[in-house]
Amino acid sequence: MKTTSILTAVFAAGILLTTSATAVTIDLETPSLGVATHAEDWRPNGGFSSGGAFFNNAYDSQYGSWGGFALSRASEPASAGFGNQYSSFSGSGFGGSSQFAVGYLDTYNAIYPTITLPSYDIPLSIRITNTTYSALSMRDGDSFAKKFGGLSGNDPDWFKVIITGVDAGNTSTGSVDFYLADFRFNDNAQDYIVNTWENVDLTSLSSTTRSLKFDFASSDVGMFGVKTPTYVAVDNLTTTVPEPATAACLLLGTGMLFLRRRR
Repeated sequence: MKTTSILTAVFAAGILLTTSATAVTIDLETPSLGVATHAEDWRPNGGFSSGGAFFNNAYDSQYGSWGGFALSRASEPASAGFGNQYSSFSGSGFGGSSQFAVGYLDTYNAIYPTITLPSYDIPLSIRITNTTYSALSMRDGDSFAKKFGGLSGNDPDWFKVIITGVDAGNTSTGSVDFYLADFRFNDNAQDYIVNTWENVDLTSLSSTTRSLKFDFASSDVGMFGVKTPTYVAVDNLTTTVPEPATAACLLLGTGMLFLRRRR
């Protein structure tokens, strides 16, 4: 009975200590790209960290191919094609900032853009927009993908990013869909391709989420999968940090040590 009472008290104290929280925004302004003008200057094989979060990257220098995330300063919203794969369609980062990240799904090697959260952080929201490459491909069509809406403008095309939460055991904690383009409206005037930084709510994901995995789906598919360029620009990841998590862990550890000594 004494052991059970002590253990209950320890866990109750830990819960009380972690009920308050502070919101933190990872704005991707670090690490600095200096005078770099595009993401090829910061696409390190293995990934990079910003604000305590880790952004994966797998870069093959032999072929110049990559998957995951790249840090970017590219701001060319009018230039079409693969050569402009690092630009945000809004022309800048969120709020006019100069720096953001570009996620690319390498479907051939199954390399998904993935953000590993800082310890204890719970995801709240993230800012998202199209890359110029994807947006102009959907607007005008290219040698690989169709023009959304088709010649008549009536084709019910769509393109979305799927953000899946993953816990420490690599189990899904839920998912959030966000449409980067939607041409399914009866009134074609309502069809859209996202060109501004939109806020995506992540609070439906479990508090046990340790990473965010990005996938894509589209109405334009072929024998090899999605034909729309599988890119997304991200900025300002906001999380909440329980306070004081360290104190709670210390208290729990002390309680368990006390119980072990009693036994």
